[in-house]
Amino acid sequence: QAAADPMSSSDAPEDGPKETSSVSQNISDADAFKILLEMKMKKRQKKPTLPSTVTELGTEDGSQVYVVGTAHFSDSSKKDVVKTIQEVQPDVVVVELCQYRVSMLKMDEKTLLKEAKEINLEKLQQAIKQNGVMSGLMQMLLLKVSAHITEQLGMAPGGEFREAFKEASKVPFCKFHLGDRPIPVTFKRAIAALSFWQKVKLAWGLCFLSDPISKDDVEKCKQKDLLEQMMAEMIGEFPDLHRTIVSERDIYLTYMLKQAAKQIELPRASETEPRKYIPAVVVGVVGMGHVPGIEKNWNSDLNIQEIMSVPPPSASSKVFKFVIKATVFGLMGYGCYRIGQRTVQFFLSMPAAQSYLQKLTEIRSHH
Repeated sequence: QAAADPMSSSDAPEDGPKETSSVSQNISDADAFKILLEMKMKKRQKKPTLPSTVTELGTEDGSQVYVVGTAHFSDSSKKDVVKTIQEVQPDVVVVELCQYRVSMLKMDEKTLLKEAKEINLEKLQQAIKQNGVMSGLMQMLLLKVSAHITEQLGMAPGGEFREAFKEASKVPFCKFHLGDRPIPVTFKRAIAALSFWQKVKLAWGLCFLSDPISKDDVEKCKQKDLLEQMMAEMIGEFPDLHRTIVSERDIYLTYMLKQAAKQIELPRASETEPRKYIPAVVVGVVGMGHVPGIEKNWNSDLNIQEIMSVPPPSASSKVFKFVIKATVFGLMGYGCYRIGQRTVQFFLSMPAAQSYLQKLTEIRSHH
């Protein structure tokens, strides 16, 4: 179906279906690959008309990378992604997601909207179990920020990634890569970078985020990433946090885009035929806040081993973890005490219990 798109019905011969049927029985995999690749190349625009949000980058071996800077809550960003993929017919599409957030590609808008608004104890327990106490709490607090915007705008996040996934599936031989650093690594490194009081201050700010979002803010989503802007304002006073959440991920995203831009090997009819390579065309879909960092790091030699390591918990982290656990268990204990107290009071107020106590008092007085 994807291969047939470039051909109009007027170009096809009248006995096309019969001819195609007979050819398809005898054609080899290598020949089929070459035919589809040629059709893809014809559909690929040599001078594509791209949205203003696209940044073009190149590699030494001639590969082209088109980075689409998006706003996670913007309809216009979805259109930019679709247009770019259709124009350049990429070999690889890389998105700013990791394996821990891949579920948003499969969910429909309605389900995602419901999921984003519902932040409950079960989700908190799951996040803590998956990422640890500190990272789990940080993840839930950031989800609260996202849920706040979702509720105000009535729009689920990640629409541009879902559009990228759909469009990539329509392009022959197009691979789809997850290009973001795993969330647990990011959160654990972020937590380790903060002092005890910085953690308390950040948690307090995230917990009490409730400012309404105006129509002007909705319009601004089309020019910039509202979620990343809000986060940038909140973490501006914590340079180490900005480094782990933004700058390090800029490096990781750049590295993944460069890996995706390696030359493509063409199929061979036999093992004796020499290997042939062609430059790759890549589309990257990332938040606007990461585009400057990707441009900055593009021509640098990158090593991601250091930013993938998780430092051991500091003394302040252990103290904060103990305080959180003590608070949770304290609240549970107080809850049990209050429930027990009310149960006893209820039991003593029953007529049967009062009668029994009265008889017991009389027996004791006789003795």
